[in-house]
Amino acid sequence: MVITDRDLVIRAAEAGAGVVRAAYGASLTRFEKSAGDFATAADIDAERAVLDVLRTARPGDAVIAEESGRTGAADRTWLVDPLCGTLNYAARTPLVAVNVALRTGSDITVAASADPFAEEVFWAEGGHAYVRRHGVDSELVPSADSRLVDVNLDPPFPNSPAFRAVRLLANPEFVERFRPRVVSTTLAVAWVAAGRRAAYVTDGHLRDSVHFASGIALCQAAGCVVTGIQGQPLHTGAGGLLVAADQETHATLLALIASQFLTG
Repeated sequence: MVITDRDLVIRAAEAGAGVVRAAYGASLTRFEKSAGDFATAADIDAERAVLDVLRTARPGDAVIAEESGRTGAADRTWLVDPLCGTLNYAARTPLVAVNVALRTGSDITVAASADPFAEEVFWAEGGHAYVRRHGVDSELVPSADSRLVDVNLDPPFPNSPAFRAVRLLANPEFVERFRPRVVSTTLAVAWVAAGRRAAYVTDGHLRDSVHFASGIALCQAAGCVVTGIQGQPLHTGAGGLLVAADQETHATLLALIASQFLTG
């Protein structure tokens, strides 16, 4: 029986999430990657579990994975982040995501972001987005009601000093309208699609990002407003990501960000 890409992306994300969940709290070997950045044995093992699922079902597809890099060359490329939030995880903070997405040509066609500890999988295909809990799918509905805005404070900051996301946290207009959160995992991007966050803001160049591809696809499929940080099409100009549950929230944040570029 041939497995569909939709079922495959969910199965792969669940496989990685199972490894992450099982290793939580254990003493894990660390592998230094660069200054201030490292992977743990759980990252490596979770990636292996994800890739085993993908390569068994789609041996001819290419892969870009966080830990093992690029393998293969094909029109179909899987983007794999086996543990987004490694610093959280290593500090025994259960806020992480397992992200898997399929890029076919220039489009993300299926995507999944799994929360290993809530045992939820957010997934998207064909302009529809859902969360799966205990085998039951519920449609994702964005909402700005929480007023919670997640801001990514991790480098790199390619638009500094003109723009620094951290400055939003001290902006009186931001504080009057929103409540900041810093989850430090792209699980928070999926939460915008699910109505658990009003918006998400990050700097950076995110084309083919294993960290962000799934969350962006989820938010687009759920009907969020998704642009770069200057309101431009994604992966153009200044880059970055501004995703909001509705147009009003997006416009408000866009104005606050624009004021930084004007005065930075």
